Amino acid sequence: MAKKIGSARQSQLVTTYGVGSVIPVEQSSYMIMGIDDWPESAPRIDEPRLARAMGVHHFCAPLAGRRNGDVPVTRFPLMHYCPKCHRLGKLWELAEDDSTWCRTCEDTKVVPSRFVACCEHGHIEDFPYFAWVHRGAESGDQSERRHNLTLRALGRSSSLSDILIGCSCGVEPKSLAGAFGKQALIRYTSCRGKRPWLPTDDPEGCDKPLRTLQRGSSNVWFSATRSTISIPPWSTAAAALVEGQWATLQHITDDALPGVVAGMAAHNPRVTAEAVLAVIARRRGVYQATPPTDAELRADEYRALTLGTAPRDRLDDFVCEPRDVPDVLSQVIEQISAVDRLREVAALEGFSRVVPHVPGEDRPLAPLSDGSPVWLPAMEIHGEGIFVRLLDDVVADWEDSSFAHERVSLINRSKRHRDLALERPESPPVSARRVALHTLSHMLLGELSLHAGYPAAALRERVYAGNGQAGILIYTASSDSAGSLGGLAALADTDRFAPVLLAAIDRAAWCSSDPVCAESRGSGLDNLNLAACHACLLLPETSCEAGNVFLDRIGVVGPAEHPDAGLVTGLR
Repeated sequence: MAKKIGSARQSQLVTTYGVGSVIPVEQSSYMIMGIDDWPESAPRIDEPRLARAMGVHHFCAPLAGRRNGDVPVTRFPLMHYCPKCHRLGKLWELAEDDSTWCRTCEDTKVVPSRFVACCEHGHIEDFPYFAWVHRGAESGDQSERRHNLTLRALGRSSSLSDILIGCSCGVEPKSLAGAFGKQALIRYTSCRGKRPWLPTDDPEGCDKPLRTLQRGSSNVWFSATRSTISIPPWSTAAAALVEGQWATLQHITDDALPGVVAGMAAHNPRVTAEAVLAVIARRRGVYQATPPTDAELRADEYRALTLGTAPRDRLDDFVCEPRDVPDVLSQVIEQISAVDRLREVAALEGFSRVVPHVPGEDRPLAPLSDGSPVWLPAMEIHGEGIFVRLLDDVVADWEDSSFAHERVSLINRSKRHRDLALERPESPPVSARRVALHTLSHMLLGELSLHAGYPAAALRERVYAGNGQAGILIYTASSDSAGSLGGLAALADTDRFAPVLLAAIDRAAWCSSDPVCAESRGSGLDNLNLAACHACLLLPETSCEAGNVFLDRIGVVGPAEHPDAGLVTGLR
């Protein structure tokens, strides 16, 4: 019988401790296994549009602490050492059975190695201690089984030069100084394509160099997730009924389907037979059509938010009702809607190591299973939000101005330098529209958190800046009770929203780090921001969909000497 070794929240098993990640449990360290080994009883999550886009049939929520199963793990790294006798080796070489008590000291537990070796293709293995200490040494038999390694910390400082690796063969001890260099391990070992999270762990060919990382560092595992907002007809009560019975409904012939659906609708006053049949037909069509792209999914969301829903749809997962735009905002804002109810589904597609995955790049993601999966781990979030749509003519006129071109050109120059430094193919330039809408989203989210009672980390943005789009959705992003307090959508009311937006603009006009912040020609990660810092615009990582980059406060509110050049000039 499997032993429970620790716990994690369901959302963490998608975003923080997903497949292939290293999770600490007390003094031990484990790796989350691939979905091949996950229990078959995992609760099903349906979102047909996203599933089709990701090439699977459905999603499943991780079994976190449930009685009918749990997520399997394996020990990683395998290399351990004893703090007392300083022996370094595989766990079974140092400890008895599956315990962690040192076989030599008996009163001391061995601890996992602090260091691992990863490559950009997602492979991971133990740090090559043996090769590191024996490089260039005349040590006779090079079989690791005949050598007893040791690890000693001199205690003079916390630097790598104070950590010495020794061996019983008498080779001169070697410190770990320089082990974290980009090319440090090339002379010692090459990537063997190890994938210990998969049941077979069959090595695959790899030409990427290994990099030394601390096993607990954030760049050991970057999640690659895709998400969408459930919109009509997938958010309706009829869709929920179909979702629960889809395992049976998908096999019923067209001739017998009306009779079956009529019986279902008769026992459920929330739906009609016509609505259920329409959802079934639409669902069957999704799997026959070309998979939608992320841009198409966003366009569908934007269209649904723009159209809104009728008040009678209160039992649905998507309720979006427009509010009157205050006269004071009408020069810039075209629509304000209270999203009283929404459902977001976020699915784990894969992961990367060393550097985060950028959507659209050629570098493949590390797989979640040995074969082609039919489902992927996902989580669903129920919450509320506010949708704001700007006048497209106002945005387009500002976007065509020389001021906007000058500001965004600085960001795109830094973006090209980043791609060159990371040896990536040059990605498409970011538009001035996206930078402005993203910045306004940060301004609004920060102000809403002060008025709605939500912490900023419990809110999230969704920016719609494609062709013909000029919208911002601020919504609750917490999967617990903090996502449904009701205080956010209420701020969309006509007499409440105007003071919030105007206060956000007024607050953004001045930063405590000005004039340094306002005059910045490049700041933040890879210099991908202009006037943006922790004192004015940056948000918690969970809130920003772009990693706190592509921000420019001055582009929105205008510089002090030319305030009429900003996007929201009409509101200042």
